[in-house]
Amino acid sequence: MTIHPTDQATAGAARRPTRQRAALAELMSTTSEFLSAQDLHAKLQERGDSVGLATVYRNLQAMAADGDVDVLRTDDGECVYRSCGTEAHHHHLVCRECGRTVEVEGPAVETWAAEVARQNGFSDVTHTIELFGTCTSH
Repeated sequence: MTIHPTDQATAGAARRPTRQRAALAELMSTTSEFLSAQDLHAKLQERGDSVGLATVYRNLQAMAADGDVDVLRTDDGECVYRSCGTEAHHHHLVCRECGRTVEVEGPAVETWAAEVARQNGFSDVTHTIELFGTCTSH
């Protein structure tokens, strides 16, 4: 399985809290792996949470827009989602074989990005960096 980063939607308006979104957020807080909407939907069903697949997709999009989850795109174009362990800006080191993900900081990258932006007359610059490799399990 190869995983690629994807752009997240821009932050939207405040979302109305719902039972379905709370169930999805709680489920995502219990796993550290990236999962597809279908996988999350199946796990919700297994737990007895009645949440439709379209509702899972809609809530994942809203959660990504709000910065509550990270999104990566697999080789076949499927988006996979994960709740991050930190609210601070960070990057991911992702295993191309199993999807294992480690959150990493990159102070040198932050300095470089700010300098490149400044040199080119840009401000309010954001970035997402995902590093892909093979973990020691493979």
